[in-house]
Amino acid sequence: MSHPDHTPIDLAVIGGSGLYKFPGLENTERCSIDTPYGSASGDVVIGDFVGRRVAFLARHGESHSLPPHRVNYRANLWALHSLGARRVIGVNAVGGIRADMGPRAIVVPDQLIDYTHGRYTSFCDVEGAEVKHIDFSEPYTESLRQQLITGARAAGIAAIDGGCYGATQGPRLETRAEIARMKRDGCDLVGMTGMPEASLARELSLEYACLALVANFAAGCGDEAEISIEEIFAHLAAATAEVPRILSAMLES
Repeated sequence: MSHPDHTPIDLAVIGGSGLYKFPGLENTERCSIDTPYGSASGDVVIGDFVGRRVAFLARHGESHSLPPHRVNYRANLWALHSLGARRVIGVNAVGGIRADMGPRAIVVPDQLIDYTHGRYTSFCDVEGAEVKHIDFSEPYTESLRQQLITGARAAGIAAIDGGCYGATQGPRLETRAEIARMKRDGCDLVGMTGMPEASLARELSLEYACLALVANFAAGCGDEAEISIEEIFAHLAAATAEVPRILSAMLES
């Protein structure tokens, strides 16, 4: 394990698809963390951003080598927690189900439904660990959600406040029938990495919120007959470019 200096970390950011390095992070140092749960997705990069200490971790690895179901979510959260992070923003690429959540929309969801399976979903999943039954009725930290919304508005970015994130297994995209079912269930967005990240953060008593970047309409929700991967990445790049502006306004407010 390599340790950074002892300046407190003001915010940790977990970058999703399209966000593998954090623009504007200065005086950086890389921390390789050994955790009881194996290796994190990569080094945690800590640096200065608008006068604050920010830690950044690329969820899929800096070369996008980890598919959603192979991400070591436990190691990632443990690494950030062990470095002293107490507030975590998960940046997630998603598909839009609700009509106003089309490509390039930015959403700060307030609820989620977990459709994933076979993932390590708890720090209790090791021999001898204490079993914790966390309250998860509100899966995101409301105060941190509001700080994100305020930051977006201060930056002149129209982030949507609220919505239900449906977490699917991936890495394939969903069928039209699956999305129709999710819509009936009340999901507004679909992504592959929102869980178990959110519940693991809660187990560690971390403040956690999701910044969802809409890359495409989910199957059957837009006009396209099929979803173009090229278009997904173009939309994602445009939405991702707004992330540093939102977070700088949030940290400066």
